Amino acid sequence: MAELSLDPAAGLVRASCRLAIARSLADIVMILRETAREIAGSDGIAVVLREGDASFYAAEDAIEPLWRGRRFPLTTCISGRAMLDDETIVVPDIECDPRVPIALYRLTSMRSLVMVPVGSPEPVAALGAYWCASVIPDDGTVRRLEGLARHAAAALTRLRPDGP
Repeated sequence: MAELSLDPAAGLVRASCRLAIARSLADIVMILRETAREIAGSDGIAVVLREGDASFYAAEDAIEPLWRGRRFPLTTCISGRAMLDDETIVVPDIECDPRVPIALYRLTSMRSLVMVPVGSPEPVAALGAYWCASVIPDDGTVRRLEGLARHAAAALTRLRPDGP
């Protein structure tokens, strides 16, 4: 169960400690699902894994169902774009960004997002945070999500057979 806190930075510290001892991909996904929404102060989050040429929405914590269990081509979804370009994407208004598959988002109440790649220089996942209002997430929120993604990438690297 996610720990509740009024301090998103403290949530990042707790998440990083949990990721440091994660023993499997399932553990990492669970930790991200349980902690990212608090760290971002968002209405929803998604943990997206790269599977070849597809983005697999492995887990979510949101006020409504999003895309858990679905796969989309990397080139046609915002999580795939973040992974292919290896860069954080901030979208204050989904209606105004051509990278967003608007038909899928119109089925939800989500209107703003931040999508952060996990792993570099070849991301293997992405972490998305979503808001129901059109907002511009502050730099601190984006940095916390990027920090969480770095800790997740380190945990994934540690679990690889050829890792450190």
